[in-house]
Amino acid sequence: MGSYGQFCPISKAAEIFCERWTPLILRDLGKGVSRFCELQRGVARASPTLLSKRLKQLEAEGLVERRRPESGHGWTYHLTAPGQDLMPLVHALGVWGQRWSRRELMDHELDAGLLLWAIERGAHPDAFGARRSVVKLTFRERPARWRHYWFVGENGATQLCITDPAFDVDLYLTTTLRDMIYVWRGDLALHAALSQNRIEAIGSARARSALPRWLAKSKFADVKSKRVQRRVAKSPRAACGGRAGCLDPDSGREP
Repeated sequence: MGSYGQFCPISKAAEIFCERWTPLILRDLGKGVSRFCELQRGVARASPTLLSKRLKQLEAEGLVERRRPESGHGWTYHLTAPGQDLMPLVHALGVWGQRWSRRELMDHELDAGLLLWAIERGAHPDAFGARRSVVKLTFRERPARWRHYWFVGENGATQLCITDPAFDVDLYLTTTLRDMIYVWRGDLALHAALSQNRIEAIGSARARSALPRWLAKSKFADVKSKRVQRRVAKSPRAACGGRAGCLDPDSGREP
């Protein structure tokens, strides 16, 4: 870990917490994720080597401890008391991000893996009753091999399948990855997405009515945005009639 070379407690905490990927690893550990393969799903763009390095650093700092699972195979990772003390900071970071940094998503931010994992972990299969339930989610704009996903709910748990499990489907959802993220993140109300055909839901009336209960949104979804939308600036070139020497220093578009 890099050092600021200061004795200030803020700098010492930042040396640990602000290391790349560390807040996201702590986020997932705080949700109860404990297996290395599961942690990888939350930071898919970090290599396994880098994830392992970060976990070792957190363990060395006393924020994380490794345990042998009952199966005796591999390790599980758990927050210690000092690690748990960071959870209010992680939560506050999420609230701030939802309140002040929300904007139209850029293409490189459309992380299907993270969304699918969030839906799988948060879904409430009991919304369809005690029996097994299946929700098929299709992203209409994605390549065929990455277009269809099945969420199988059984015995109070949900499992994501990337191939057809050959069970009867209760509800077919068709949308775009971008719109599904907006719904999950709280930017687009589910009822509005349905009424505007940004999400198509096909199934029995009972299955469609279960959708709002089944789909657990982000825990920050109800945090209202306070981001001030930038007004589009009038081009200085246009203002001076397009004369030579007039430059447009700021297009006024969102970053």
